[in-house]
Amino acid sequence: MPTLLELVLQPAERYDDNRLRQLAARQAGLLPNQISHLEILKSSLDARSREPVFRLRTEIYGPGEVFQPEPALLAGFRPVDGRKGRVLIVGAGPAGYFAALELLEQGIQPIVLDRGKDVRARRRDLRAIQQFGEVNPHSNYCFGEGGAGTYSDGKLYTRSDKRGNLRKALRLLVEHGAQADILSEAHPHIGSNKLPGVVQNLRETILHYGGEVHFEQLVTDLVLADGRIQGVVTQHLGAPESGQAYSREWLADAVVLATGHSARDIYRLLHARGVRIEAKPFALGVRVEHPQGMVDRVQYRQSPRDEHLPAASYSLVCQVRERGVFSFCMCPGGLIVPAATAPGEIVVNGMSMSRRDSPYANSGVVVAVEPEDLAPWQSHGVFAHLEFQAEVERRMFAAGDGGQKGPALRLPDFVAGRLSASLPASSYIPGLFAAPLYDLLPPFIYQRLRDGLAQFGKMIRGYDTAEAVVVGTESRTSAPVRIPRDPDTLQHPDVAGLYPCGEGAGYAGGILSAAMDGQRVARAIGA
Repeated sequence: MPTLLELVLQPAERYDDNRLRQLAARQAGLLPNQISHLEILKSSLDARSREPVFRLRTEIYGPGEVFQPEPALLAGFRPVDGRKGRVLIVGAGPAGYFAALELLEQGIQPIVLDRGKDVRARRRDLRAIQQFGEVNPHSNYCFGEGGAGTYSDGKLYTRSDKRGNLRKALRLLVEHGAQADILSEAHPHIGSNKLPGVVQNLRETILHYGGEVHFEQLVTDLVLADGRIQGVVTQHLGAPESGQAYSREWLADAVVLATGHSARDIYRLLHARGVRIEAKPFALGVRVEHPQGMVDRVQYRQSPRDEHLPAASYSLVCQVRERGVFSFCMCPGGLIVPAATAPGEIVVNGMSMSRRDSPYANSGVVVAVEPEDLAPWQSHGVFAHLEFQAEVERRMFAAGDGGQKGPALRLPDFVAGRLSASLPASSYIPGLFAAPLYDLLPPFIYQRLRDGLAQFGKMIRGYDTAEAVVVGTESRTSAPVRIPRDPDTLQHPDVAGLYPCGEGAGYAGGILSAAMDGQRVARAIGA
């Protein structure tokens, strides 16, 4: 039996295999050459002490002990031919693609339809947003192959294994090109420069085993009969030579809706076709960017940070008038990006490359929006939260010059409620302009954010520096609408064969939780 060991390493030792083996051997009472294999089960950075250290939970295999690696998951896949049925999956994000993989394992053919472009072609539209302020409503930072997570860091954090098999999801990512250390890191991420290749490999697996993936297919209608969904109608956005987009009807045994948190047209389509949806609380706020060196100095108590340490991050939360204000989607060594999904709105998000080597750190800072906050929007019924979200985004856009420049204030000016005379340098490529965020944000949002940021300034020394900039608006934290489903069958309670799934349906909050929800829905279909 292998020996379980807890190892404590200095930063310079963490990725030195010889040193790691020496330390493990000494603790296990062996010679280094007597260790046949050392398996890292969990790795975490502990910055609580004066000098940061890495803590590793490991398995040590001694003389005569043989390590047996887990067999590859893909080794169990077999081609499907459709005889066990076919399922339409609307959305090629993590929920959609992992649902497709799970269906393939069960011999069911998945047919994935996505309004956006494939992950490579999508890059041209991201460049158009960054450089020219041009928003393609079907191909942007939220829509397209891989979903919103592909170009927003690829964080793989989740606190729950309830939605599915966490390790299976991580192993599938590794088998499709992600670094193997995501299996053991306490806060794994892939990086927006690495994820496109992983996503492309996921698609190739789906195609190789008999699934289908179709891009630029915008769902415009549902095929409903006798309380059951039979398929969907799409408009092909890749216009043929005539310049006329054309429609197609797709029929299947079931439909998985995995459209992400920003597909407002899908919510409206469901409502128009009499499919029940519900308003859902969400959170809205701003994105705050600091010099990465400030965060490193506070968290590691050293400047500059040790070259063997990763860019430092933070997680903050406080209560302001019985409502939580909290940091969200922290991107150390990252960039702020424009995440609008339609012309005429300003939305920002954060991303990081795999090395997290930008000189900036950014995080959403948001406050929960509850039904009692939205009395003026209640006339919109189930769309009250969605319309509130959209109105804030439009107000941010109207304050600018018609492009994607971000309305911003230095952090102390935001807290004081005054306009900034100048703005610090920023990672946000479209540029920033000084704007009265204290007027552009709804009063109940601004007041809680103001007080929350003031509290954060007391929690972290230097957090309230004038070199920090507050940018509006961080509004796509989660879906403002929920599509109900039966807790046992995972089907819509009123429409047989319709399976709401992932973030867009209100049942996930990130890449991993969406992927696991896709797996869970697929298993329910095959049950």
